[in-house]
Amino acid sequence: MSLYSLQHVNIRTDKLDETVTFYQDVLGLVNGDRPAFKFPGAWMYVPNSEDAVMHLIGEDDPQPKGSGSVDHIAFGVKGWDKFLAKMQKMKIKHETREVPGGRLRQVFIHDPNGVLVELNFETNEKV
Repeated sequence: MSLYSLQHVNIRTDKLDETVTFYQDVLGLVNGDRPAFKFPGAWMYVPNSEDAVMHLIGEDDPQPKGSGSVDHIAFGVKGWDKFLAKMQKMKIKHETREVPGGRLRQVFIHDPNGVLVELNFETNEKV
């Protein structure tokens, strides 16, 4: 056996609509196709991708809850200046950080459930 990719992150929420809106409006994910499960949820896709990178599950899910031990999720992102301007306009609290070595700049934000989201921008990106 050998791993070849991380397929998705799953977030349980009692704020499903607010969480979908956050990931659409702030990160630009697309609320896309999802199987007709008997519990509420949404699958969020990177634009122009066939794979859902995030599964959102409403609190009516009958499955047992996980450990709650995941610290944060991270995305590779382009458009540092535009994203920071968007955070200012939307009045979203955020923290920026330079990774030692000069290759990455980061923005940290929290979703409506308190999940920490790390956004990694290459310092030499071509926008």
